[in-house]
Amino acid sequence: MTWVAMGLILIGMFFLIAGSVGMLRLPEVFSRAHALGVIDSLGALFVLGGLAVFEGFNSNFLRIFVVLALVYLLNPVIAHATIRAAYRSGLRPTEVDDK
Repeated sequence: MTWVAMGLILIGMFFLIAGSVGMLRLPEVFSRAHALGVIDSLGALFVLGGLAVFEGFNSNFLRIFVVLALVYLLNPVIAHATIRAAYRSGLRPTEVDDK
């Protein structure tokens, strides 16, 4: 059981690190918010899933499940609010030439 939990946590950490690298590498707020909205949700799923497996089925499992549900409800809303605020402040997405 511990190996499964460690595997899930390591997979989640990989996705969270990939999202951090995307945050540093992507050129504008629209790309960054998209990458973080998708990758952070997936990373949180694996990390919190690993913690839930490690804890077993008890009151901590239910708390972890509530946090996971809140992450999945709030992460897309936060990404959308960030993009909408950037767009309303006058930023526009850049166009890429496919040459």
